[in-house]
Amino acid sequence: MTAKGAPLTDADYAALASFRHAIREFLGFSEARAADVGLTPQQHQALLAIRGSEADQPTIGYVAERLVLKPHSVTGLIDRLESMELVTRHVAEDDRRRALLQLTPRAHDLLAALSMAHREEIRRIRPLLSDILHHLGE
Repeated sequence: MTAKGAPLTDADYAALASFRHAIREFLGFSEARAADVGLTPQQHQALLAIRGSEADQPTIGYVAERLVLKPHSVTGLIDRLESMELVTRHVAEDDRRRALLQLTPRAHDLLAALSMAHREEIRRIRPLLSDILHHLGE
Protein backbone atom coordinates (compact mmCIF):
# COMPACT_ATOMS: atom_id res chain seq x y z
CA MET A 1 0.00 0.00 0.00
CA THR A 2 1.45 3.34 -0.98
CA ALA A 3 0.86 6.54 0.94
CA LYS A 4 -0.01 9.78 -0.81
CA GLY A 5 0.68 13.27 0.41
CA ALA A 6 2.92 14.44 3.17
CA PRO A 7 4.27 11.95 5.71
CA LEU A 8 2.15 11.49 8.80
CA THR A 9 3.20 13.35 11.90
CA ASP A 10 2.84 12.26 15.51
CA ALA A 11 -0.15 14.63 15.71
CA ASP A 12 -1.74 12.90 12.71
CA TYR A 13 -1.41 9.52 14.42
CA ALA A 14 -2.87 10.98 17.61
CA ALA A 15 -5.80 12.44 15.65
CA LEU A 16 -6.43 9.14 13.87
CA ALA A 17 -6.33 7.29 17.19
CA SER A 18 -8.76 9.82 18.68
CA PHE A 19 -11.07 9.45 15.70
CA ARG A 20 -11.13 5.64 16.00
CA HIS A 21 -11.73 5.97 19.74
CA ALA A 22 -14.62 8.40 19.24
CA ILE A 23 -16.22 6.11 16.66
CA ARG A 24 -15.84 3.10 18.95
CA GLU A 25 -17.38 5.01 21.86
CA PHE A 26 -20.30 6.03 19.66
CA LEU A 27 -20.78 2.44 18.53
CA GLY A 28 -20.72 1.31 22.16
CA PHE A 29 -23.35 3.94 22.98
CA SER A 30 -25.45 2.78 20.02
CA GLU A 31 -25.17 -0.91 20.94
CA ALA A 32 -26.23 -0.18 24.53
CA ARG A 33 -29.26 1.90 23.45
CA ALA A 34 -30.37 -0.84 21.04
CA ALA A 35 -30.05 -3.45 23.80
CA ASP A 36 -32.11 -1.22 26.11
CA VAL A 37 -35.09 -1.67 23.77
CA GLY A 38 -34.44 -5.36 23.06
CA LEU A 39 -32.65 -5.04 19.71
CA THR A 40 -29.27 -6.16 18.49
CA PRO A 41 -27.10 -3.53 16.77
CA GLN A 42 -27.79 -5.17 13.38
CA GLN A 43 -31.53 -5.17 13.98
CA HIS A 44 -31.38 -1.49 14.85
CA GLN A 45 -29.29 -0.75 11.77
CA ALA A 46 -31.68 -2.70 9.55
CA LEU A 47 -34.68 -0.76 10.87
CA LEU A 48 -32.81 2.48 10.29
CA ALA A 49 -31.86 1.45 6.74
CA ILE A 50 -35.49 0.62 5.94
CA ARG A 51 -36.79 3.84 7.47
CA GLY A 52 -34.15 5.96 5.74
CA SER A 53 -34.76 4.52 2.29
CA GLU A 54 -36.87 5.70 -0.61
CA ALA A 55 -40.30 4.04 -0.90
CA ASP A 56 -39.20 1.60 -3.63
CA GLN A 57 -35.78 0.77 -2.11
CA PRO A 58 -36.23 -1.25 1.07
CA THR A 59 -35.56 -4.74 -0.20
CA ILE A 60 -33.36 -7.49 1.21
CA GLY A 61 -30.66 -6.49 -1.29
CA TYR A 62 -30.82 -2.83 -0.29
CA VAL A 63 -30.59 -3.62 3.42
CA ALA A 64 -27.71 -6.02 2.72
CA GLU A 65 -25.86 -3.24 0.90
CA ARG A 66 -26.47 -0.72 3.69
CA LEU A 67 -25.33 -3.17 6.40
CA VAL A 68 -22.43 -4.49 4.28
CA LEU A 69 -23.73 -8.05 4.61
CA LYS A 70 -24.62 -10.85 2.22
CA PRO A 71 -28.31 -11.03 1.21
CA HIS A 72 -28.74 -14.49 2.80
CA SER A 73 -27.58 -13.07 6.16
CA VAL A 74 -30.06 -10.21 5.87
CA THR A 75 -32.85 -12.64 5.01
CA GLY A 76 -32.40 -14.26 8.43
CA LEU A 77 -32.21 -10.84 10.08
CA ILE A 78 -35.45 -9.74 8.43
CA ASP A 79 -37.09 -13.06 9.36
CA ARG A 80 -36.28 -12.32 13.02
CA LEU A 81 -37.58 -8.75 12.72
CA GLU A 82 -40.80 -10.12 11.20
CA SER A 83 -41.20 -12.57 14.07
CA MET A 84 -40.75 -9.64 16.47
CA GLU A 85 -43.55 -7.84 14.58
CA LEU A 86 -41.24 -4.99 13.58
CA VAL A 87 -41.10 -5.52 9.80
CA THR A 88 -43.51 -6.75 7.14
CA ARG A 89 -42.86 -7.79 3.54
CA HIS A 90 -45.07 -6.72 0.64
CA VAL A 91 -44.88 -7.71 -3.01
CA ALA A 92 -43.74 -4.78 -5.17
CA GLU A 93 -46.43 -3.63 -7.58
CA ASP A 94 -43.96 -3.09 -10.45
CA ASP A 95 -42.16 -6.43 -10.04
CA ARG A 96 -43.92 -9.25 -8.24
CA ARG A 97 -40.54 -10.98 -7.71
CA ARG A 98 -39.43 -8.20 -5.35
CA ALA A 99 -40.51 -7.94 -1.74
CA LEU A 100 -40.51 -4.48 -0.22
CA LEU A 101 -39.89 -4.15 3.50
CA GLN A 102 -41.99 -1.92 5.71
CA LEU A 103 -41.72 -0.99 9.37
CA THR A 104 -44.66 -1.68 11.66
CA PRO A 105 -46.03 1.07 13.91
CA ARG A 106 -44.17 -0.55 16.84
CA ALA A 107 -40.90 -0.39 14.88
CA HIS A 108 -41.54 3.28 14.08
CA ASP A 109 -41.96 4.01 17.80
CA LEU A 110 -38.80 2.11 18.80
CA LEU A 111 -36.77 3.68 16.04
CA ALA A 112 -37.98 7.20 16.85
CA ALA A 113 -36.86 6.85 20.47
CA LEU A 114 -33.51 5.35 19.47
CA SER A 115 -32.91 7.96 16.79
CA MET A 116 -33.61 10.86 19.15
CA ALA A 117 -31.04 9.49 21.61
CA HIS A 118 -28.52 8.98 18.80
CA ARG A 119 -29.05 12.49 17.45
CA GLU A 120 -28.40 13.93 20.89
CA GLU A 121 -25.23 11.85 21.28
CA ILE A 122 -23.98 12.97 17.87
CA ARG A 123 -24.66 16.58 18.81
CA ARG A 124 -22.74 16.04 22.04
CA ILE A 125 -19.64 14.62 20.32
CA ARG A 126 -19.79 16.89 17.27
CA PRO A 127 -17.23 19.40 18.56
CA LEU A 128 -14.72 16.61 19.24
CA LEU A 129 -15.25 15.05 15.81
CA SER A 130 -15.05 18.46 14.14
CA ASP A 131 -11.71 19.16 15.82
CA ILE A 132 -10.30 15.78 14.80
CA LEU A 133 -11.53 16.08 11.21
CA HIS A 134 -10.22 19.64 10.98
CA HIS A 135 -6.77 18.48 12.06
CA LEU A 136 -6.77 15.60 9.59
CA GLY A 137 -7.93 17.89 6.77
CA GLU A 138 -5.03 20.32 7.20
